[in-house]
Amino acid sequence: MLALRSARTSQRAVPWGPSIYVSESHNPWFNLAYEDWLFRKTEPDQRILYLYRNSPSVIIGRNQNPWKEIDLHRLRELGIPFVRRKSGGGTVYHDLGNTNYCVFVPREEFDRRSNAELVTAGLNELDVPAFVNERHDIVVDGFKMSFRYLPDVLDFHVSGSAFKLVNKRAYHHGTMLIDAQLGTLRGVLGSKKEAMVTKGVASVPSPVRNLREWSTRVNHERFVEVVARQFAEKYALSGEIKRIDEGVLEQNEYVREVVDELKTLSVNSKHGLITSASLSDPPRPLDWWRTASELCRLLEGDRYETLERTREALLRLKGEDRERMETFVEWLRREM
Repeated sequence: MLALRSARTSQRAVPWGPSIYVSESHNPWFNLAYEDWLFRKTEPDQRILYLYRNSPSVIIGRNQNPWKEIDLHRLRELGIPFVRRKSGGGTVYHDLGNTNYCVFVPREEFDRRSNAELVTAGLNELDVPAFVNERHDIVVDGFKMSFRYLPDVLDFHVSGSAFKLVNKRAYHHGTMLIDAQLGTLRGVLGSKKEAMVTKGVASVPSPVRNLREWSTRVNHERFVEVVARQFAEKYALSGEIKRIDEGVLEQNEYVREVVDELKTLSVNSKHGLITSASLSDPPRPLDWWRTASELCRLLEGDRYETLERTREALLRLKGEDRERMETFVEWLRREM
């Protein structure tokens, strides 16, 4: 069994505090907010590894259009929320079979390939024949494909990644499919509106597989252990792990504010017209989420100042549907 010392028992002093964080929360808003805090509020020279898992959710890139990237109808049926992160990259599905890793380094040290190779070195220890391809994704080779117009050998993706650079700081974060529900992933990613043309950055779809198909030794805990050890060895750090949970919210105002920000209704406009609208945190019960999603659909293309088209559509509704929509529209007009 691989072992790393706990931050509670080690006597070694670590500059700037812990360098390896593991979240015990599965709340996607909290985990993404804490990721942003580590990026923006820790020392620029500090090298940090952060690992976490989210409950079922869809995480969408900062510049993406949810109507193009996600089957929102299917998402509503499953009761799965989507969250817009503050960095770029594509749309990904998260659940407890998917572990997320983030590497924070000084900007001048940033190198996507070396970060990915750090992860693959850990996977190789667990008998997974992973390597880094030309797009700096982590893939596993060896599967033959016979589809026309495709090469004989196709690299199945087990991980995707994105990065962000600001001033003196950089981070590289990625997903690792260990034992994810791939049927759900394929059911919610990708909109049925094939003809939609948007200015959002579209995801690049890739075939995916779980790591458990190559090695039964792989699980979340083992992945955390091997990647943490590789990170500590690369940067000559102690290997101490600080485990965090949502108790952080009581002391960390910045994380609380980012959680609130990630849960707000997002409305984008240009030349006075609303180009897209999305609500990531699903209201409960489900009827309210359906109404909120319908509102987002109506808002697209409407005038920002008057919401004229949305108000006209409201008049055609009846009963509880109309009452719920009136509540949302009145709230939105106050906020705008």
